[in-house]
Formats: sequence, C-alpha cells, structure tokens
Amino acid sequence: MYGFSTKLNVPFDTAIAKVTEALKQEGFGILTDVDLKATLKANIERRPYRILGACNPPFANRAVEADPDIGMLLPCNVVVREEADGSITVAFMDPEAVLRLVDNPEVQAMGREVRTLLQRACASLKG
Repeated sequence: MYGFSTKLNVPFDTAIAKVTEALKQEGFGILTDVDLKATLKANIERRPYRILGACNPPFANRAVEADPDIGMLLPCNVVVREEADGSITVAFMDPEAVLRLVDNPEVQAMGREVRTLLQRACASLKG
C-alpha cells in the first residue's frame, strides 16, 4: 500500500484547515495546493478534491543532501476529497513506501521517520 487515510464528518473547508493545522503540529508546511475541481472545472464536474504538498524542511534538506534527485519524490502529498455521502476522506502518501524506490538506506530510514510524523497528524484528525 502506498498511503493511509481517515474519514472526517466536517465541511470541506473545515477539513482543509484541520489537516493544515495537524501537519503544522508535526513540522510540515504546505508547499503546494492543487485544487483539482477548479482545474478540471471547464471540462469535468467533480466534488471538491485538493492535493496538498506537505514539506517538513529539516527532513527535506536531509533527503536532498543524501540524494540530490530525491526532489522527484517530494513533497509528501495529502489528498482531501469529498465523498458522495458528503464525508471527507483525508489520504496521506506513505513516504516509507515511496522512498523504497531509492537505493539508499539513509533515505529509506528518513521515510520511516516521516511516516511516523504523518501518521501522528492523521491520528490527530480523529480526535
């Protein structure tokens, strides 16, 4: 599996704010915010769907120092999407799974560390 998720029963914009705050508490900022609904609006109608590119600067710096090409696998994406029943799914990329692509034990170890931080952010959303 390449990710893990949780469900929320709050309005979409509230979910975005809660996810952003949960990530911030674990040292992540949002580098990118892709609004797929707005991007596809001209051609396709869809429910709210945002892709947040989360970055923990100290880990990102360590990763780039260990492997300069690691940027192809960064940042950690977090998807926030509205389901047909109105619930919100928050899905986190699993950096441990993704960084197994890199043949570097130091980078793979960072993937495990970052996964722990993202799992804590995910768990905090349930409370």
